[in-house]
Amino acid sequence: MPVATMDRPPKSELTGAKDNWWEPRIWTGITVGAWLRLLAAHGFRISPSRIPMASAMTLWATISSGLSTGQWLLYGRRIRETEITKPPLFIVGHWRSGTTLLHEYVVLDPQFTFPTTYDCFGPRSFLFSRRLVEWWLKFFMPRSRPMDNMAVGLSRPQEDEFAFANAGLPSPYLDWAFPNHRRVCPEYRDLRSLSPEDLAAWKHGFLYFLKTLTAREDKTIVLKSPTHTFRVRTLIEMFPEARFIHITRDPYVVFPSTCNAWRRMWKVHGLQAPNFDGLEEYVFEDLELMYRVFEEDRANVPAGQLMDVKYEDLVADPVGKLAEIYQRLELGDFGAVRGRLEAFVTQGKDYKKNRFLLEPEIEQQIRERWGFFCERYGYDT
Repeated sequence: MPVATMDRPPKSELTGAKDNWWEPRIWTGITVGAWLRLLAAHGFRISPSRIPMASAMTLWATISSGLSTGQWLLYGRRIRETEITKPPLFIVGHWRSGTTLLHEYVVLDPQFTFPTTYDCFGPRSFLFSRRLVEWWLKFFMPRSRPMDNMAVGLSRPQEDEFAFANAGLPSPYLDWAFPNHRRVCPEYRDLRSLSPEDLAAWKHGFLYFLKTLTAREDKTIVLKSPTHTFRVRTLIEMFPEARFIHITRDPYVVFPSTCNAWRRMWKVHGLQAPNFDGLEEYVFEDLELMYRVFEEDRANVPAGQLMDVKYEDLVADPVGKLAEIYQRLELGDFGAVRGRLEAFVTQGKDYKKNRFLLEPEIEQQIRERWGFFCERYGYDT
């Protein structure tokens, strides 16, 4: 079992997967302008070993810009005139807490729509480009996520935070491009310190993406991004009738799993060979800020619009827990999706979770720094 709390990752984590320079990365759908701004912001400090990948991404960005222009010409007016009449359903929670699993369960219901991997990697072009590109791009896609064994695919649900980064908007995920120069725009986690102008620009970019999704399919959008856990106050201001499913997981599992996720993401998607300095502190700080602001923000959510779920309860009884979520949040007829959910759960019953060991000093830090979270959500400290 890998030990995920060392100053450097276990060798197996760095050599267990092939990361071909020509494969798509999370930046594949970024436009040329946004790509060049990202590189310039870091002084083009690309590691020599990553130059082939950066060159491939520049080619992808050039293609993406052309496709984005096509969408603007054909669909621009339609997108701008689209109204979002159905408040979104947000799935929030810290990374590695089960947000992806819950997202996949909920979107089995045909009453919902959601951003796919293709949508998030090409947020400015997907309406126009999907039929042109998806059929051949899928041959380049990996079969599973780099941080775990969960399947990936261009049509599977994806985090909308990736869409912000690829649309050229400020996003904490831009940290991954230059992992040795982290915290590129930390103010875009909770949005609290943004100027009114910058906050308005963020809202405009977010709404434009949601309008694009709605222009394709006018249904309730289910959105899942851990970063939205920082932003509940802003989201409920934008969508007063939005509903939230908040999922938590044992922090003694979340911590090493998040460290492993960031190691893999920085290695696979970074333009620098990562040194992983300060990784543990990076993870500690995120949860501390996330749950300080979330506990403040949840008081602004009207009764009946937010439900807490434990990952452990979800995996123990997926059907029963989803039925409870539908009832508590008034999501409609659960019977319409029960059969699909049961089949999906059966299909994934052989899924193998990563397992990690914790060093004693890290366990102590979790008790001291995340003890408030353990107490609040009922995890043994």
